[in-house]
Amino acid sequence: MATQNPGPVIVEVAVNGTTPRRRNPHVPRTPAEITEDVLACIDLGATIAHNHNDEPMFTDDGVHAVEPYLQAWQPVLDRHPDMLLYPTMAAGARGIPVERRWAHVEELARRRMGGLTLVDPGSVNVGLLSDGTCPPAAAPEPYQNSIADTEYMCTRTAALGAAPSISIFEPGFLRTALTLHRYGRLPAGAIVKLYFGGALEFGLPPTEKALDAYLELLEPSGLPWSVAVLGGDVLTSGLAEQAVRRGGHLRVGLEDYAGPGAPSNSDLLRGVLELLDRLGTRPATIGETRGLLGLRPAAASNRSG
Repeated sequence: MATQNPGPVIVEVAVNGTTPRRRNPHVPRTPAEITEDVLACIDLGATIAHNHNDEPMFTDDGVHAVEPYLQAWQPVLDRHPDMLLYPTMAAGARGIPVERRWAHVEELARRRMGGLTLVDPGSVNVGLLSDGTCPPAAAPEPYQNSIADTEYMCTRTAALGAAPSISIFEPGFLRTALTLHRYGRLPAGAIVKLYFGGALEFGLPPTEKALDAYLELLEPSGLPWSVAVLGGDVLTSGLAEQAVRRGGHLRVGLEDYAGPGAPSNSDLLRGVLELLDRLGTRPATIGETRGLLGLRPAAASNRSG
């Protein structure tokens, strides 16, 4: 694919995921720690933040609590009202209806918290590691979202006046999202997150040819997109530079990182800043990020709601 002169780059930080402290002592787990970490990341140029609470991904009831998100996000939004934030949701492989798995996402959007929802348009086995093992927490079932589930998440996102973060774990996810977009059923303000597998053996590996394959599908849509390496390092893999040169955006964070050492989220963002400076660009501001996604300021959205 042809390279572009890079403009301002949207930088997302995925601050924790399911990463435990025994793997990295810097990972924020409590709401207060998440608040502090997100605020530090905003100071370094992050304009989208994603976090998990401490509920497991595979649960008997699929319920994730709203309150820890409110506790973590409200102090952030008090200082940066236009910051974009979004949660995770439980895996749906045990017959748990999407209405239950997605209820906390809906409630946060109803309260105008964070501006983004989570839409995962497909199903995937995501637990197998490169060493051939599969952690018990990931092993039981695939991460599952039907077409009907995807349509529900999109319809409710649009009705609530939010914008979707679209997770792409493998090419079929993207084809589903693009079909919905082509027929006007993808909510406005979407950003497509291209997730590449590092130590996690799913989807496509973080290579230039794999990125080009995704961009061949994406290019006609004009949708903004970003890259991340789950179970790896988007910077040292070279994928971040390839994405920026092609007009894309970046996600980093301790949810994804599986490189050497025990960096903090701020350390990972400083690496992004060094890359962007070398490429002659910079992180987008919060206002520019909303503009790139076609979103109005939060105050305007709240008045219209």
